[in-house]
Amino acid sequence: MDVPATTIDETNDAIDLALARATLYTALALGFRPPTKEITARLGSNDAVATLARAAVLLDPTREFGLAAASSLLTTHYSLLTLAEAHRALFGHTAGGAVPPYETEYGNEALFQQPQELGDLMGFYQAFGLAVKSGEHERPDHISCECEFLSFLAMKEAYALEHSEGEMLEETRKAQKLFLKDHLGRFLPTFVQKLGGEKASGFYAALAGLGLRFVTQESARFKVTLGGANMVLRPADDDRVPMACGSGTECAAMPGACTPEGDDSV
Repeated sequence: MDVPATTIDETNDAIDLALARATLYTALALGFRPPTKEITARLGSNDAVATLARAAVLLDPTREFGLAAASSLLTTHYSLLTLAEAHRALFGHTAGGAVPPYETEYGNEALFQQPQELGDLMGFYQAFGLAVKSGEHERPDHISCECEFLSFLAMKEAYALEHSEGEMLEETRKAQKLFLKDHLGRFLPTFVQKLGGEKASGFYAALAGLGLRFVTQESARFKVTLGGANMVLRPADDDRVPMACGSGTECAAMPGACTPEGDDSV
């Protein structure tokens, strides 16, 4: 199947937009990981700041969603110590932190459907040949994992456009739409609201604001409805779901750890 007939300029524009979406999702994926020197260097470099700013303007040229303004708030320099303290205070070391970064901690159905939701996430990841990199241990419903997966899909969309792979393009866009509807878009509004309730400021408030604006735009693009901003949390004493997974068959990778199955070169 070929990509529907378009002009070269239209195809190039679509590729640029897909890569811009990948840029924003990558920034979100890195930003919500526990901060390290490498991550702060990647997000805070002059090239990264400029690339993020260009992507925001390209995706939101009329400023309807405020992506450029939101992304500019991330350019302030934050020390690694400041970020580590804020990350620990907001997200903690367990799913029961002040603001859980795990999708299946949210919603009335969480008590009964966590295994199914985690299985659905793994189905998405494995359908595109993704597995955990040795040594990485994280649940597949972590917000960082989900943003990384959508970044991967956006890059795959760009590849399909560039190489006129119509079937790949269709499947990739379908996966993005379903994943937004059923996963990231489902819990992100409540996640961001809870960050506000904890009076989050600085980097994480800016990151959450950018994430919500961007996912709102993405949901509008795919014509899917965002989840509510008042979902309940799973009770802290319900410990039936493990905190981390230990293998590629159980868990998707955190950013930087996601590799095609059987590829140990990364």
